[in-house]
Amino acid sequence: MGIIKFILITLLIIYIVRIILRLVFPLILKSMLSKVQQQGAGEPQERSKKAEGSISIDYMPPSPQNRKSDKLGDFVDYEELK
Repeated sequence: MGIIKFILITLLIIYIVRIILRLVFPLILKSMLSKVQQQGAGEPQERSKKAEGSISIDYMPPSPQNRKSDKLGDFVDYEELK
């Protein structure tokens, strides 16, 4: 009798969760899509400001100063042994 009660309660919980997900999931999806549309709204305007074929660099990593090849170590030729 206990296993039948467990199965019935499990099926009832699964059914309730499915109903809740059908109601809540579309609301979450709509809010996420509206956020994406708001972020993407400014992008075409930025593209129109630049001339076609021009290159822009957003981030340039800092280059190390006084770089010498002596500090890199010795070069050893690789030979394949058979």
